[in-house]
Amino acid sequence: MTGLNSNQANCFKCKHFYVTWDRQFPKGCRAFQFKGRQLPSKAVERASGHPCLKFEEKSK
Repeated sequence: MTGLNSNQANCFKCKHFYVTWDRQFPKGCRAFQFKGRQLPSKAVERASGHPCLKFEEKSK
């Protein structure tokens, strides 16, 4: 996947990530309770300046 730094959480592997039905805001995060157009980890990093601290890997 392009655009992810080595220290940035991969939302697609996080148990809090979900895809919404909203075309305007297709990606969501249950941990932070928001949805948006970009990956939640990028939104969190942009807002806080730190990588996502709520990342939890999905169980397989």
